[in-house]
Amino acid sequence: MSDCGTRAVSVIGFIGSVFSPWYRWSGRKNPQDHVCINVATYGPGGRFTMTDRGASALRQTNSRFEVGPSMMRWDGANLIIDIDEVSGPPLINRIRGQIRVVPSALTNVELPLTEDNAHIWRPFAPTSRIEVAIDRPGWQWEGAGYFDANFGTRALEEDFSYWTWGRFHTKSGATCFYDATRLDGSELAAAFQFDAQGNARAIPLPPKARLPRSLWAVKRETRADAGFRPCQKLNMLDAPFYSRSAVETQLDGERVTGVHEALDLRRFRNPLLKPMLAVRVPRRKTWQFD
Repeated sequence: MSDCGTRAVSVIGFIGSVFSPWYRWSGRKNPQDHVCINVATYGPGGRFTMTDRGASALRQTNSRFEVGPSMMRWDGANLIIDIDEVSGPPLINRIRGQIRVVPSALTNVELPLTEDNAHIWRPFAPTSRIEVAIDRPGWQWEGAGYFDANFGTRALEEDFSYWTWGRFHTKSGATCFYDATRLDGSELAAAFQFDAQGNARAIPLPPKARLPRSLWAVKRETRADAGFRPCQKLNMLDAPFYSRSAVETQLDGERVTGVHEALDLRRFRNPLLKPMLAVRVPRRKTWQFD
């Protein structure tokens, strides 16, 4: 998020694009044939890009993840993301530029989301700075950044019905919340506090606090001091099954703003959603590198 709070960007690299209808229709047999670098910009002139690409578009090394015309690379201290993507309808534009994520430190935290370790959350750098240089007016800015990863061996909708996640920038570093309801009815509830040196500690969970439903009526909740009512500060992504937004809450008496996500996997399982998603997530099966 930008320091002024009016703009934000998210970039997600997928091998086995979990929200791609094409991957689902393929039977999820070959994740390397459904790869993507999803770029979304939020604020004035914001755009959404998510192209499902085939195996010929994927190149990897220990420090580089390349998908077609875009790549992520680790230079030993920073995550550098070079983007060259085309946004989906109704506003079709090319998005080019570079994003640099500068961690204050790296953590060693891993959180299994299921008992059999089929899903794992890995917050690499919860406290970071981000530098954005995209070739559009107003899209050169700096702000608070974040870098994590999720690993899974099964589809999300096979194990979960609903989850929320939030990362909030604090004076001492960052606080992250992970709440999920599994299909068997059991629940995950975790909270971690990170300092600028990458040290992490589990903290007591503040009470759950409801947020207004999204434009698609997705249920939303986060964590807050008792009696405080969180509020949305910036709407980012609104889909029939998913919401991403900047949310203000209060933790230990400190007003904080961070990125919040809510995911309704009962809705995502609906087969009628897949053709709708295919409009926003085009498939490009072949690619040839120069």
